[in-house]
This record gives sequence, C-alpha cells and structure tokens, in this order.
Amino acid sequence: MSNGKIRDFDEITSFLGDYGLFQILIMVLLSVSTMPAGYMGVIVVFVSDTPEHYCRSPNSSSRNGTEWEQENGFHDRGSWMGPGSCSRYKLNENWTEKAAGFNDTEQCLDGWVFSTDKYTATIVSEWDLVCDNAWKVPFSTSFYFVGALIGSFISGHLSDRFGRKPVFFFTMILQTVTALIQVTSVSWVMFTILNCLRGLGQISNFIASLVLGSEMLSKSARVTYILLGHSLGFGFGYALLPVFAYFIRGWRMLLVAAALPGFLFIPTWCLIPESPRWLLQKGRVEEAELVIRKAAKWNRVPAPEVIFRAGDCLELMNKDEEEQTYTYMDLMRTHNIRNITILGVFIWISVAMVYYGLSLNSSNLHGNIYLNCFISAAIDIVVYVATWLLIDRAPRPTLIFTTLMFCGIMLLVIKLVPEDMPIMVQVLALVGKTGVSAAYCFIYLFFTELMPTVVRNMGLGICATAARIGAIICPYLLYMGLYSKILPYIIFGTASIMAAAVSMLLPDTRNSKLPDLLIQTKHIRRFSCCSKEALSTRPDATEGFKEVNQSAIY
Repeated sequence: MSNGKIRDFDEITSFLGDYGLFQILIMVLLSVSTMPAGYMGVIVVFVSDTPEHYCRSPNSSSRNGTEWEQENGFHDRGSWMGPGSCSRYKLNENWTEKAAGFNDTEQCLDGWVFSTDKYTATIVSEWDLVCDNAWKVPFSTSFYFVGALIGSFISGHLSDRFGRKPVFFFTMILQTVTALIQVTSVSWVMFTILNCLRGLGQISNFIASLVLGSEMLSKSARVTYILLGHSLGFGFGYALLPVFAYFIRGWRMLLVAAALPGFLFIPTWCLIPESPRWLLQKGRVEEAELVIRKAAKWNRVPAPEVIFRAGDCLELMNKDEEEQTYTYMDLMRTHNIRNITILGVFIWISVAMVYYGLSLNSSNLHGNIYLNCFISAAIDIVVYVATWLLIDRAPRPTLIFTTLMFCGIMLLVIKLVPEDMPIMVQVLALVGKTGVSAAYCFIYLFFTELMPTVVRNMGLGICATAARIGAIICPYLLYMGLYSKILPYIIFGTASIMAAAVSMLLPDTRNSKLPDLLIQTKHIRRFSCCSKEALSTRPDATEGFKEVNQSAIY
C-alpha cells in the first residue's frame, strides 16, 4: 500500500509557508465567525432567567401588582402576598384584608408580578413560566441542545457531500435568521421550536468553521488556529454576552443584537475559499490548484508550475482504495477506531455536560449575574491561551486527565463548604471551570488528531452529537439545584473525574501527523504494554502501529 494519500498535502503545499497573509486572513475570519456561536449557546442565561416574583392581586384583572411595586417598591409586601412566590393569602370579600383563616392560602389564580430590577422582560415573565410551569424553562434550553445534537450528527455528512464552505455559510445564515424569527415568538411553543433550529445552526456552523480552517492550514498553524484563534473567538463572543445583556434588558431586543452580527460574515464568501483537501478528495483538482495558487499570490511566493502531479492526485483522491465511500459504520469497523469512538463518546458527553452546566449556572451564583457571566467568560479566554502554551509541553492524555481531574476535585470540595459561605462556593465553581474549559477546547484538537481523514468529519460529528446529549441533560441537573444546591456540583464533579480516568486510555498524538486511513488509527494505551507477539495477533493494530510510526498523524 502506498504511503502517500492526503497526508502528503502538507508537503505538497509547504512552499506557502505557515503564517503568510493567506493563512492569517483565514484564521482571523474563521475565528471571528465563531463569536456568535460563543454567545448563542449561553444567551439563555439572560433570555430565560427567572426574576423575583409574587402573586398578582386578585381584586382586578389589571396588573395592580405592578402599581404596588411602583408605589411601595417590589420588596414591600401587600396583604395578599403569600409565604412563597407560588401562593397567596385568601382575602375577605372586599379584597383588602386576610380572610378569617389567617394562614389560608391559594394558588396564584391571577398570574404573577415580576421584578424589573434586572430585566424589563424575559420569556419567564412574558409567559409566566414559574411554579407549575417552571419545567418549561429547562425544557426550552434542552430543546436548543436537541437541535445542536441533530446539527452535530448531520453537519459532517452535509459537509462531506456538499463542501465545507457552503455548509459554513448556510448554517451561519440559518443561525442568524432563526434568531430574528424567534424574536417574533407569540408563545412558548413557538420559541422552543425555533430554539431547536437555532441550536442546529449554531453547532453546525461551529464545526464547519473548525474543519474548514484545519484543512487549509499546516500543522503549526492548525494548532494555533484551533486552540488560540477558534477557541478565543468563541470565548470573546461569550464575553460580549453580559455586555450586551447589561445594556439591553429585554429578551427580544437582546436576541436581535445577538443575531445581527451574523449578517456581517456574508460578504466574506469572496474571501474564504473551499477546502482544497475536500476538492482533491472529490477529484476537482483544477479548483484545488486555483485555491493554492491564490494563496501563493497573497503570500507573494512563487508556485510550482504543476502543484499536484498525477501520482499525488491519485493518492489524494483515494483512487487506490476499493471503497471510496465511508459511513458511520466505519467508526466501528476496526478495533482501534472502535475504541477511540467509544472512549470519545463518553468523554465528550461528560465534558460538555460539566462545561455547559457550569456556564449556564451563572444566574444561580451569588452576586451580580452580569459580572458572574463575564468572569466565567474571562476564565475561558485565559484558559484557552494557557492551553495553547502548554499543548506541546505535555502528552495529550496527561493534559486532559489533569484538567478534568482538577475540575472534578474542585467541584466535589464544594460539598464541604458550609451553607453560609456562598462566596466560597462561587469561587470553587469558577476555579473548577478552568479545568473543564481547558478540556473542552482541547478535545476538539485531540480528536481531530485521533480520527483518520476518511472518517474525520463523521467521527467529530459523532463526538459532538454525544456532547449535545450531555448539554441536553445539564439544564435538568441545574433544575435539581432548586431542591438540593449541592447535588449538581456532586454530579458534575463525579462525571469530570470519571472522564479524566477514561482519558488516560487514549494514545498520545503529540508531534504526529494526521492519520488518513482507518488502518493508521492509533491503538489505545492498554496495547502499549503488550508484546509484539500479542500485537501480531491483531493485524489492524500492528499495521496501524507500523504506519503511524513511519509518519502517521498531523
């Protein structure tokens, strides 16, 4: 079997250099494009937050509770206000004094009055999503991640079939337009359905930009792009959210402000080319050469008269393979790729559940919600830079083990904090988030290196789909915090430690080339203690081991 194939793409295009004008432009544009994805995923923190509230007075269909708030202040209690926010005292027939049964209460039959101290409106205050309807808040958030799950599953297939560039721009428009339509929602049901579509567009666009940039850059530029550019764009988008929300207190206008930047990327269609790797895989050699020659022109370097020779192109297009069409079932075909896929699914579920759980928990932390959210985003940004600096200084499995174990320990320590020390709980939660934030940005690079080119999009798609399952679960885990504040932290901490332990089975991909074929997939670390004789009993392990050692992964 030939040793060429797509792994030689870096050698063929090495004359372009690593950080020319073309590469820098691609990294900047695609990194900035992830900013909407950064805040769209957690905008629910403000859009679906539950303001303080109490039962509306029964003596009128008008919102006389609001009048009471204006005259007396929200926290001064009227005679009808019950002991909790989901009940009120029964009043006498004049609706002025408590009825004979001094402590008799009833449900809030006339609705609720919501505080406007933090927001002019959220979906909770607009559609009374409290008390018996409180379940609708985590459900709408989970439905967003259901859309992200669907997008994760189909985006890889669509990207492989129609190209990285069309999928990238289509999903950007889908995310933007859906958010604008969501502003016009007349009911919770309409809002929730559109939430699902917005989630589908968000994750599909995020993955498409990741793959598009990775396939156009050399190894060193690729690592910088994924860990520094792509992740920082996401982090800065997250940091912009509390700034937008602080000045825009209504959920509808906040969604408008979040959606509009998406339209700014449409003109970049002329600047961002299609992935030359994908073009070659589809046999469109002339188009691939045009992309490379355009890059050479921008970088002001001479291009060879013939960039892709016939032999190279045959290998790049997998012409010597009997099977040129790969499916999701190929992720289970060999022992090595099956192990990587199964371990990846578990790790991604755990990491996403903990990351989004801690991110969405900003509104439940002690103190100012806007400051808490900004600190959470700032932590992510610092962590992304630190991860980039450390990425080549430690083995990949050790790095992910350390970050997840640190997160898990910090979250479990919260169990020991007295209830009258909420600031300490907040500090431990935010410190723990540094670990899972590092792991969350790092696993994209790690599994890009682990998955062979022929199934990379599908492999990342399956892992990202698994991550959305974890994200779907986390709103309900946070909802359990209403009954036990410590329980979500215990679950998140345990999941983080379990994922850390599993991650040590993964092979190290540092200083390796990207694998191209299934047979080049590295075996998990338990095989490293086996003798050569034991390995020889498994052909896929030995062949893959030999080819990987010759030149295998990035």
